[in-house]
Amino acid sequence: MTALRAIAYHGLTVKGASDLARPPIPHTAFAKVAWPALPTGFAAQLLALLHQLEQSQWWPAERHARLQFRQLGRLLAHAFAWVPFHRERLAAAGYRPGMEVTPELWSRLPVIARKEMQSLGDALVSPQLPKEHGALLTDSTSGSTGVPLRIAKSDHVQTIWAAITLREALWHHRDMRLKLGALKRDPEGLSFAPAGRAHADWSAPFATVFPTGPATLLDSRSTTAEQAAWLLREKPAYFIAFPTLVRDVARYFLERGLSLPSLKGVNTRGEPVDPELRELCRRAFGAEVADMYSANEVGYAALQCPEAEHFHVQSESALVEVLDGSGRPCVPGEIGAVVVTPLHNFAMPMLRYALGDLAEVGAPCPCGRGLPVLKRILGRARDTLALPSGSRRYARIDMKALQEVPGIVQFQVVQKTLHEIEMRLVTRRTLDADDEAKLRAEVKKSLGDHLAVVLTYHDEIPRAPSGKYFDFVSEIPA
Repeated sequence: MTALRAIAYHGLTVKGASDLARPPIPHTAFAKVAWPALPTGFAAQLLALLHQLEQSQWWPAERHARLQFRQLGRLLAHAFAWVPFHRERLAAAGYRPGMEVTPELWSRLPVIARKEMQSLGDALVSPQLPKEHGALLTDSTSGSTGVPLRIAKSDHVQTIWAAITLREALWHHRDMRLKLGALKRDPEGLSFAPAGRAHADWSAPFATVFPTGPATLLDSRSTTAEQAAWLLREKPAYFIAFPTLVRDVARYFLERGLSLPSLKGVNTRGEPVDPELRELCRRAFGAEVADMYSANEVGYAALQCPEAEHFHVQSESALVEVLDGSGRPCVPGEIGAVVVTPLHNFAMPMLRYALGDLAEVGAPCPCGRGLPVLKRILGRARDTLALPSGSRRYARIDMKALQEVPGIVQFQVVQKTLHEIEMRLVTRRTLDADDEAKLRAEVKKSLGDHLAVVLTYHDEIPRAPSGKYFDFVSEIPA
């Protein structure tokens, strides 16, 4: 029963509902499931994990922190024994097998960047796994850079991923009996417009545990018009896509007076979500956005709170740190670099891995969950604005102001030098001098008066190899 040990840091056992700290989240799927027999195998494991996660979300932050460090003790002992790279770093930080892992010891361990992870390759993979972790699995991710990072995981890690995927759906009260629509790149090439690709259910892990409705997939390389036509034809209740894809199709609906009454919720991931996108979805679809923060190499870092627009760190599966420029933990209101340590990946221990993103730490949530809060996920640190002083800051473009210039289909702001910005544009019509002047003024207002703004026109602005799209890109190395 691999998954029953998945949340091993707190040593939970499956107990009755009377032992829950809070009543479980009501969801029709629990009440409507009519199993022909008691669930077995993977389904039973996931239900057991969901029960544990339902309890642990209400624990105080102090208890999570204490148990995370207990789990780190197991992870570090394994990394020291089987991964020479980590053994050297841990020894240099003062670690010895069997010793208690404290915050002071942990802070002495250097942060590891993505480039270093890429250069090390298989040197980070453990040749030995605990028997209960199951088989070794391999994967890769290119992020937004196009440079692949090889990843090793285990059945154990994938089971935790599946349980937290289900937690997110239950948190946001999705009725899984309805239709799901997903707009993403299909590596098999079987989901292009106009038809897309139909599925009988929502697939694993949803259909593993709950009866679900059908699902439909459209390749994200389709045009905005094709995406809108697909949504109107398929009428999904829930829609999953990168935020920039959602933004484009929502604008398309508003500009043409279209509506999608079937839509109950929008689920986003992979790119930052700003307040303008949330408001845009309310106006275009009458639906709320539920965002999640994850990376293929580390799994889920944080999920949007079901009662607010900020995020709860998934403390049961990962230690998430937000560090300032001096490597100190940020306090609520401060922005810093996101550093993640997956707590259960013994196949490829990632100890203090810098994702390359920025986030703002939030105050404890009024919802009562003890899971730490990230107020905002700001995106990639390397795409912050480089200033002549040598410092950098988050680059936020006023989207509402740009939308007031008619005819803009797509834009991207690129920092070329410390004093020059290129604004790449795809437009439906040739912009006049007044429109161009307004765009330059808005960019300077958002990013700085010291910048010269050059406008260039394009037929298309391509997405990154991963399918993600970034409104701001810095060509100045961080």
